[in-house]
Amino acid sequence: MSNHVIEESTSSATKELEQKQEKEKEEEEDEDEDDELQKLLLPDVCNLPSTPPSAVESNFAIYFALDFMKPGHDQYVYRHANGLCVIGLAPSHVSFKDEGGITAIDFNVGKSDRSGVKVTGKRKKNAQHFESNTALCKVSTKNDSYIVRCCVKGSLLEVNQQLIKQPELLNASAEREGYIAIIMPKPADWLKIKASLVNIEEYKKLREVS
Repeated sequence: MSNHVIEESTSSATKELEQKQEKEKEEEEDEDEDDELQKLLLPDVCNLPSTPPSAVESNFAIYFALDFMKPGHDQYVYRHANGLCVIGLAPSHVSFKDEGGITAIDFNVGKSDRSGVKVTGKRKKNAQHFESNTALCKVSTKNDSYIVRCCVKGSLLEVNQQLIKQPELLNASAEREGYIAIIMPKPADWLKIKASLVNIEEYKKLREVS
C-alpha cells in the first residue's frame, strides 16, 4: 500500500515538473516572439536606410540593358512579380547628354504606330508580339534622334500615351511617369533576356551613378 502511495506521489511530482518545464518553455517562446515583433515594429535606427525605398524599389525588381544595340543606349527594365515589364530610358541614356534633353517622342516606327495598340480582355487580345530588338519609339533631341528598343521579347500591352503631349516627362521623371511601355514576356523568354541584364548595384558601379 505504502509503495503504491510513493509511486503515485512520485508520478504526481514528475507530472508537475514536466508541466512547469513546459510552461517555462512556452514563456520563453512568447518572449522570443515579442522580441521579433519588437524588431519589426521598432527596427534598429542604425539599420534603417537614409531614405525610404521608392514605390518602384518596393514593387519591382530593377534591371538595366546597357549599350542595347548601340553604345550609350542604356534602358531600364522593371520586372513586377506578376511578370509585367516596364521599359524606359536609364539615367545614363545618351539622349540625356544632349543639350536641352529630349524634345519629342514618336511611336510611329517600323511598320505600325505603337501608340495605336489597343489591348483588351484577360487574354490581351490584339497585343503585338515583338522581339527584344524591335523598335518601340524614336526620341528626338535638338540635334539628334535615337531609337528605343523593347529590350525584352514579349507582347506589347501599352505605350505611355502621355509622352506624346508631354515629352518633357522623359527629362524630368524617366524612371516613373516618363516610362515608355509595358511588355509581358513569356517566362522562358524572360529567363533568357534576364541573363543579359544587370541589376541596380552593377549598374551603379558600371555607370558610376549614385
